[in-house]
Amino acid sequence: MFVDHVKVYVRGGDGGDGMVAFRREKYVPNGGPAGGDGGKGGDIVFIVEEGLRTLMDFRYKRIFKADRGTHGMSSNKHGAKAEDTFIKVPPGTVVKDIDTGETIADLVEHGQTAVIAKGGRGGRGNSRFATPANPAPELSEKGEPGYERNVTLELKVLADAGLVGFPSVGKSTLLSVVSAAKPKIAEYHFTTIVPNLGMVETEDHRSFVMADLPGLIEGAHQGVGLGHQFLRHIERTRVIVHVIDMSAMEGRDPYEDYVTINEELQQYNMRLTERPQLIVANKMDMPDAEENLAKFREKLPEDARIFPISALSRKGLSSLLHAIADLLEVTEEFPLIDEEADESESIVLYKHESEADGFDITRDPDGAYVLSGYAIERLFKMTDFSREDSIRRFARQMRGMGIDDALRERGAENGDTVRLLEFEFEFMD
Repeated sequence: MFVDHVKVYVRGGDGGDGMVAFRREKYVPNGGPAGGDGGKGGDIVFIVEEGLRTLMDFRYKRIFKADRGTHGMSSNKHGAKAEDTFIKVPPGTVVKDIDTGETIADLVEHGQTAVIAKGGRGGRGNSRFATPANPAPELSEKGEPGYERNVTLELKVLADAGLVGFPSVGKSTLLSVVSAAKPKIAEYHFTTIVPNLGMVETEDHRSFVMADLPGLIEGAHQGVGLGHQFLRHIERTRVIVHVIDMSAMEGRDPYEDYVTINEELQQYNMRLTERPQLIVANKMDMPDAEENLAKFREKLPEDARIFPISALSRKGLSSLLHAIADLLEVTEEFPLIDEEADESESIVLYKHESEADGFDITRDPDGAYVLSGYAIERLFKMTDFSREDSIRRFARQMRGMGIDDALRERGAENGDTVRLLEFEFEFMD
């Protein structure tokens, strides 16, 4: 089964907890703090595996969690860093954050890696908090929670030349006769539902990858028919080979087919029209094909490149393959994200990180105040509430973030309930 779009949940490993400990050696009275730091949690890393061709494996496992770091120990021994979790994906995989729409990674080369979810840092032991005013702190941090996110994986086929056109115009037949690919071919009307790749070699020993892509229909850019399942695969192709049934045996007009397909490409992504396009007039061995081709030429600009062929009888294929190879030599790759988009995305990313320092205050129906926000929730999870020093430090940090003042502005008074995650506190003015 060919799977090219899945949703998965990833979570980096939590950091190990820091430790509260003191030196206890013979003849060394009043030993100082000796609690070690926790180890960093493991990252979730996607790595490209050249042998994979589908996202099928993700249909059976969609939740990935990395290991947490080891806790700190006494004698200032730090916990070990957890091993990263590597997940193999096929070449051509694009990873996007579901919540923000941000493109996290575009993985195309064998061995290429991308960190999708970072592990949390280890909590600090009490040795880190020693000061001249407090030389023996009973204070440590819990490990930072690992970063978690829901992502989509989209597989966009890596092909140099992509065959596009209506269903049953002969794309699969053409690929089967110019390469060793074995796409499904039949006399009855049906459409290819998954991309088929084939390696093509010309007579002068130039080679390229050609893809027989699922057939388009009108409205595909809006998701009609195979819609986006097809269109995402053409985004990477450098040369578009537009195959047209010149026999018109399906009852369609060849020129209308040509216009309709190009409009679908333009509506989906304006950059698709920047790619060089060759027009293939297929089924020229059929009756009326020559007459239809003459009418077709009259409606196109004089410089339009049209290659009359018969995929079934293999006539005209050599000149077509040479033309494709020539175009590929002078056509650069088209990045999925251009430089302007990169700049705008980096600005959005910076803004998102800056907002992480904030917090939100809402009210529950029972009148309780509810605190939320990445920074305060992270701080709460890293606080050890079993120790008085840690509780005091948490209260100071909340005041430093301006939460106390914000609650007063919202009308909080002594004794009011404040909720944070699943815990409740009492507001003290």
